[in-house]
Amino acid sequence: MPKDASVKKEDLKENIKENIEEEISQAKAEEVLEQIDKESSFRKFAGFWAKVVAVVATLMSLYHLVTSSGQWVLPSMHHQSVHLTFLMILTFLLYPAFGKKKGSGPSICDLIWLAVSAVSSIYILLYFDEFSIRGTAIPRDIVMGGVLVVCVLEATRRSVGKELMILSIVFLAYGLWGDHLPGLLGHSGFSLRRIIYQTYLTSEGIFGVALNVSSTYIFLFILFGSFLAETGMGSFIKDFAMCIAGRTIGGEGKVAIVTCGLMGMINGSAVGNVAATGTFTIPLMRSAGFKPVFSAALVAAAGTGGMIMPPVMGAASFIMAEYLGMHYARIMLAAAIPAVLYYLSQYVYVHIEAKRLGMQKVPSEKITPIFTVLKAQGHMIIPIVTIIYLLLIGRTPLYAAFYGIVSTLVVTVIAGTIQRKLTVMLKSYLRALEQGARQSVSVGVACAVVGIINSVTNLTSLGFTLGNAIVSLAAGSIVLTAFLTMILSIILGMGLPTTACYIITATIGAPALLKLGVNPLAAHMFVYYFACLSNLTPPVALASYGAAGLSGQNPSEVGWAGFRIALAGFVIPYTFIYAPALLFVSESYGEIITATISATIGVVAAAAAVQGYIFKPINTFLRILLFAAACLLIFPGFETDIAGLIIFAVMAIWQKMQIKSGTPTA
Repeated sequence: MPKDASVKKEDLKENIKENIEEEISQAKAEEVLEQIDKESSFRKFAGFWAKVVAVVATLMSLYHLVTSSGQWVLPSMHHQSVHLTFLMILTFLLYPAFGKKKGSGPSICDLIWLAVSAVSSIYILLYFDEFSIRGTAIPRDIVMGGVLVVCVLEATRRSVGKELMILSIVFLAYGLWGDHLPGLLGHSGFSLRRIIYQTYLTSEGIFGVALNVSSTYIFLFILFGSFLAETGMGSFIKDFAMCIAGRTIGGEGKVAIVTCGLMGMINGSAVGNVAATGTFTIPLMRSAGFKPVFSAALVAAAGTGGMIMPPVMGAASFIMAEYLGMHYARIMLAAAIPAVLYYLSQYVYVHIEAKRLGMQKVPSEKITPIFTVLKAQGHMIIPIVTIIYLLLIGRTPLYAAFYGIVSTLVVTVIAGTIQRKLTVMLKSYLRALEQGARQSVSVGVACAVVGIINSVTNLTSLGFTLGNAIVSLAAGSIVLTAFLTMILSIILGMGLPTTACYIITATIGAPALLKLGVNPLAAHMFVYYFACLSNLTPPVALASYGAAGLSGQNPSEVGWAGFRIALAGFVIPYTFIYAPALLFVSESYGEIITATISATIGVVAAAAAVQGYIFKPINTFLRILLFAAACLLIFPGFETDIAGLIIFAVMAIWQKMQIKSGTPTA
């Protein structure tokens, strides 16, 4: 056999092996997602019902693309009605009522739920103008409203989880019977008709801010991420991350951090980010010598950071922009420095761990040259650059997301034509349209059901009441109020999606901080951060559970290890409260630069303190002292910065001197 033929045969075998391994990893990721993430527990259809789901999902994506293009624009309530109708249909098709997924098709009960929910939702499209003219609700309006409330609660139970459904029912019960409660929580009482009217026929209920944002910004960005995923962005991110971080000590772990950060720029989901990146980064780290628990915990911590990583971030960030009345670019800018600090702390943590284990750099022959990667896949950067550019010049997120998708289509069509893979690309576009709609279901339903909670909160002034209660309990202390708000965010986040957690906490906790004079952007960003970090907080740490499932490790051990790795992230939000310079809320660039430098040194010190290692191991007392220095550096203020810097510098110099003199470890 000719030598060239032999080489080609070996290459073919290697490619087949890699493809099989990738398919196995993908199957493992899907299995883990289904086990721990209610939102990913889809039915798997074949035949007729698979085609029905594909058609409905594709039509939903095409509808949103057309309306976002500006060629056909419906009034807000009408547009939300169509959006919710699609969500209800897909929910009752994709999610079974009980038990595991079945592939035979929806039951008669499912189809009844589907029909009733679709009719009560589309009713707003057909009759809202009539209601606006007469100004009062008729019995038919109230009946349809009551039906939709029940359908949204059932859709929530199926697609998001029973916790959010139960919480919504508690709020409804509070609206009906809260007049029987004593003290601050009592109110004058409201009839069922009044609550349904508020929930169904006003912009403060189901068809409120949250669902409006879901039907515009959130859906388009989810669809954008789906297009990137289906057209090869994941492969590009893996190769690009290896080029950036793979050549350093402990490069395998740093590749995981960079990969999670880059994937998080377009993903916006903690568990989804873990599943997308952990399938290859966890085995990569373990093969390099990192401990299995550490490998899984690092992916969990880094994957959670994707929710705070611009430009896309988590879905709740778009709702924050609406609440604050700010352009999304302002939210994106505010999140930039804290996100970098969050990932920097983990980068340092990995570097120290690699030094402790005596690791070496990744061999150069295992890393594809960056120019080769960019030549083959560099066109995938263009859609991300397009999004960031359009947002920074003041375009709306809807406009930016639409043209981000358009740019994805353009560059991949060109690349597909050049590489003679155009047919493959066209098929990937159809998958992207379907997957984008599927992935939007749980987020959209969560936004709808949170509207029920918001309607009762606004009707009863519960947010104002609880805000006052938190301030009173904290005796007017900003730090104690912030701490109680953090605890509230974390507890709610244990059972709720991040979007729902943020909305509820922003309604209850943020007003307490605002009452004490905290900057509005800082207050909402504080709440948002801890809503995101609840994915890492034991005992319910979904991101850690996902990573544990991928690695076969104990979820509790991975959860606590992930919490330690991300510890600096739990400190950073407190700086927003006292001096929000890290959020670019300052008239002085000097203050922003100073705060960034001191916080950067602080997160390095925090990582060293948690690891108990600077240039060599340190004892418990010195670790506590070093962590105190880190907090002094992270918290703004000239005096605290100087004190923290002195402590850190003295300890580092002292260790260097010990190493030179051969003194035993402290």
